[in-house]
Amino acid sequence: MTDQKTHQVRPDVQAFLAFLKAAGTPPMSQVGLEAARAGFMTMTRLAEADPRPLGVIRDLTCPGPAGEIGLRLYDLRETRESGPAVVFFHGGGFVVGDLDSHHSICTEIAAELDLPVIAVDYRLAPEHPFPAAPDDGEAAARWIAGNSAVLGRDINGLIPMGDSAGGNLAIVITQALTETPAAVPVVMQVPIYPLTDDKPDHQSFLEFSEGFMLDKDAMQWFAQAYRAIPRDIRAFPLYGDHSATPPTVLVTAGLDPIRDSGRVYGAELIRAGAEVIFLEMKGTIHGFAQVRKALSSAQADMHSIFAAIRLLLERLK
Repeated sequence: MTDQKTHQVRPDVQAFLAFLKAAGTPPMSQVGLEAARAGFMTMTRLAEADPRPLGVIRDLTCPGPAGEIGLRLYDLRETRESGPAVVFFHGGGFVVGDLDSHHSICTEIAAELDLPVIAVDYRLAPEHPFPAAPDDGEAAARWIAGNSAVLGRDINGLIPMGDSAGGNLAIVITQALTETPAAVPVVMQVPIYPLTDDKPDHQSFLEFSEGFMLDKDAMQWFAQAYRAIPRDIRAFPLYGDHSATPPTVLVTAGLDPIRDSGRVYGAELIRAGAEVIFLEMKGTIHGFAQVRKALSSAQADMHSIFAAIRLLLERLK
């Protein structure tokens, strides 16, 4: 554990961490599954920014390997010309989170990028351990690629995007659809503070294991529930093939225990010759994208991410 005083911590982050400490809320790993999921939603309602108004917000489903998969379509416009769509995977350690927990951030992405966003409600552990999440994620992405008519949008490319566990899934699904293409190509990926490997001794893990929101106990609890297979590329995409990786906006947080897992993935992409915009948000914590009311600086971080995405989209034209 590293004391916050030894690191650059933004004032709003410091205040938020002090609030969490003073609240004395028991950690997820100690309250049980239902309470952990409810607590995650409560924090989202309290700390996340309000949803943006959009022209279209519509729930639908697609076929999956174990039944229907819930989806939610977001679009600023009722109708639009042909273009790419964001396929969004929510974070929560593969154990907590759903379409509602990430509703606000999906409206923000759709409004700021002026692109359709389709969020995927993949199955969660421990009821559905690995590889249920990537199986559902890949099935949903392939369905989205081939069902423009059902979605009411002419989708000509996919942009897998997600935060934390969802960032992991964005990479995994990108790798799967690069190896075996879907009906339309993956034109970009946007993993935000993703876990990419199973290395237990990254420096960031040692430095930020306590006191920075995501902690060692929560990560161990998530890992025990998810039951990933060591070095399996559908769980730890660092070990996959990066030679055909599409343009990437890769985001890490400076005070995140899994920061270095994102850094080493970025280094592998650069070695492989991929086009990468790497953004490390200094002085902030894992999960900043979902607490934008509590952290005013997180909204500026998201705007930096959107600017990077727009830059790569312009280069793709």
